[in-house]
Amino acid sequence: MSATPIELELSVQPSSQPEPERGLQPPPLFQLPLPTQDPSETHQQTQLRSELQLSESNPDHQHQAKPVWIRQRRLLLFLGFSFCAATLGLICYMYKNPQNRSNNQEGTETPCLSPACQWASARLSSSADPFTQPCDYFLFTCGSDRLSPDSGGGGRQRGQGIPGHPQNRRGNAVWPERRGRSKEIEDRGLREDKILNRKTVLLQYLREILESNDRPGNTAVQKAKGFYHSCLDTKSIESAGAEPFLTLIQKLGGWAVSGQWNQTDLNSTLSLLMRDYATFPFFNLYVGKDPNDIARGTTKRYIQIDQPDLLIPIEWNSKTHKSQAKTQTLRPFLASCQRYLALLGAPPSSSMIHVGTFISLSSELAVAAAPLHYRLSKGQLYQRMTIKELQSQAPAIDWLGCLQAAFRPLSLIEDDPVLLHNLPYIVQMSRIIGKWLNKHELSTSGPLHTYMVLNLLHTLTPALDSRFSETAESLSAALGNTEEVAPRWKDCVLETERGFELVLTDLLSERTAHREAEEIIQNIFSSFKSKLHELKWTDQESLQFVMKKVQSLIPRLWTTKKSSSEAEIDLLFSKVHCRPNPPKTHLSSLNSSWKQTAPLTLSPVCFQVTVSTHSFFSNYVQLLSLWQRRWRKLLTEETEAVDILSVTPFLRGNELLFPMGMFVPPLFHPTYPRAMNYGVMGFLIAKDILHLILPDIYSQSQTVRAVGDCVWAHYLTVTEKAGRGGVFSLTAAQQQEAWVQYSALQIALQAYHQSLKNHPRDTSISGLSHTRLFLTSFSQVNCDSDPYHESMPLEPSFLITVICAKSDLCPTSLQCPNKTQQHSLQTC
Repeated sequence: MSATPIELELSVQPSSQPEPERGLQPPPLFQLPLPTQDPSETHQQTQLRSELQLSESNPDHQHQAKPVWIRQRRLLLFLGFSFCAATLGLICYMYKNPQNRSNNQEGTETPCLSPACQWASARLSSSADPFTQPCDYFLFTCGSDRLSPDSGGGGRQRGQGIPGHPQNRRGNAVWPERRGRSKEIEDRGLREDKILNRKTVLLQYLREILESNDRPGNTAVQKAKGFYHSCLDTKSIESAGAEPFLTLIQKLGGWAVSGQWNQTDLNSTLSLLMRDYATFPFFNLYVGKDPNDIARGTTKRYIQIDQPDLLIPIEWNSKTHKSQAKTQTLRPFLASCQRYLALLGAPPSSSMIHVGTFISLSSELAVAAAPLHYRLSKGQLYQRMTIKELQSQAPAIDWLGCLQAAFRPLSLIEDDPVLLHNLPYIVQMSRIIGKWLNKHELSTSGPLHTYMVLNLLHTLTPALDSRFSETAESLSAALGNTEEVAPRWKDCVLETERGFELVLTDLLSERTAHREAEEIIQNIFSSFKSKLHELKWTDQESLQFVMKKVQSLIPRLWTTKKSSSEAEIDLLFSKVHCRPNPPKTHLSSLNSSWKQTAPLTLSPVCFQVTVSTHSFFSNYVQLLSLWQRRWRKLLTEETEAVDILSVTPFLRGNELLFPMGMFVPPLFHPTYPRAMNYGVMGFLIAKDILHLILPDIYSQSQTVRAVGDCVWAHYLTVTEKAGRGGVFSLTAAQQQEAWVQYSALQIALQAYHQSLKNHPRDTSISGLSHTRLFLTSFSQVNCDSDPYHESMPLEPSFLITVICAKSDLCPTSLQCPNKTQQHSLQTC
């Protein structure tokens, strides 16, 4: 009886071990004394021993002392259990509260050690940190130098942007205080094409897939990779020269430029170019929906016919409402045409005649071409008519025969509808062709045939040696185009996707973290809906309209509903494909001189996709046939094919679809800490949703203007521009964009904290706390370009300063020591 209180009292003695070193050891109440422990006698223990001895010698005293023992034991038990409960409660609070856990000391988080995290950590360590450079981290733009984290404000080193983003290495750091606003806008325009945007990130990821060595037994994958590598094999392309194209010309019956031409029939040649080479010299052809049908709830696709992409540079005359060749560009265009003919071995003595007729015919066709805005104003888009009606309006083209050739093996009849986007051009084009066919003095030179061959050359230029691409680049530069030439690998990825999109879709889907992507989509969308209720709407009807629209949406990852197996894909790219010859059609409306021309024999075409390791030209020709097959598939299938090159969400019916191409490294990775994924991809998703669903929010909510002005006031104060002359106010578009990006950051942060409540454990990088990693990752995403970046009046990373100004979310203060007015700023 007497031993129990002594042991209990000893067990609740304060530990001599410092608190930080005790870690997650259980509370002292649950620690039993060690068996070898020899406790020293304290004054209290001596007193207890005396009382015991006294009680043994005096039974009356023992009887009186019993309540004292009971009271002491109850008190000790109460104190012990109270301490235990308080300790457990504190642990649970710290564990369950994401904000407290986010703001704890650096270096206590569980590190992420995956290869992706190690790579990202190295990149983050060389980037500007908002919490070590609170006064100037946001002053360095994507195309400029950034302060290094350990530079102390003196030295400079190149910033990295999002981990893995190469920055513009030719830009110079320019402080906003030292330049005018016009110079700032000019600098943004100059670096627009140098910003590594989401599309480039996706192409880089697809490049890594195509250059990897996995899936060696998959036939279709190996063919796609073989095509890509043959595109990169510039040595073989250079050695082949122009010979592959000259051989192809002979298959088409020769041409007048070489003096050897079989005078083949125009419509037979045109059908062949459309069928096998995706070349449309006189008009454009594609497949799409009719907006009028979409409004009625139907999703049928139609053959659509448009004006062509003319090779000759043209300009629109708003007075005459006609297009014309640019006089100032005729000389460089003439020189480029002469250069092409010289590369193809044309005799110099006759090349000028062929170039002259080509430019003359091109100029005539250009007159009827019109820009989109004009055709839209005149109601010339989506004009529906049958193939038979089109034949009567433009009789020079064998429309049924050409369309049957392009969409074989689909069966087309004269009563099938088509959609036209510039009927006046189509009618005028038919008249011009008829006129040129009637010019007997030029019939032996074949200007129409030469025109088609030069258009075919334009289609196949990517597969020819550098002399052809350099000629095209020289003309582009002469026309004032300052766009930098894309690297070879990027063109090769795009060309591979054109023919092997099914293979790349399967490879991308295989590598996409579907569960993690769906989770962040759903969490961001839920946080977005909560944000809508915080806005001050101009009227209740606007709120109800938007909420009804939002509540009906189903956000999801955009994937193929019916995925193909590897065996099915292999079979598709291994079997022999045959396209029978379209029936020959002679039209009574054609003139006699045309009927006398020799028809080009169109034998049934059977081909198997075979990839040559050293002949990119033959591979490219096969790609064009595969591309045409995509068109036929679009025309017959109701389901929407997944566009793997898409990087922004879109609405389709009541679905809000997010392409797989959004969720690729380094923007997103399943092994990243969630703080990093939400700080980067969560922000981008939220921003895309706000732009997509609330395009007119400025006129619907008073909050937009207030938040936009508040963010701008923060910026002016921190950069010490407040009170200076010449400081401009934000436009409505700038206020809306400032609100969009600030709200997107809030939405992403709220979604992340909700994610922590549902799944408390998260890893970290470089020992950063959760919130600090979230915000630091966000600060690196500023190099993402979108159509609205011109409306953003400041660098988006500055929003970290705004959100941390009056908030306990941030691990450390972002107050600048020399900014005396910053403490008085209000919360936005």
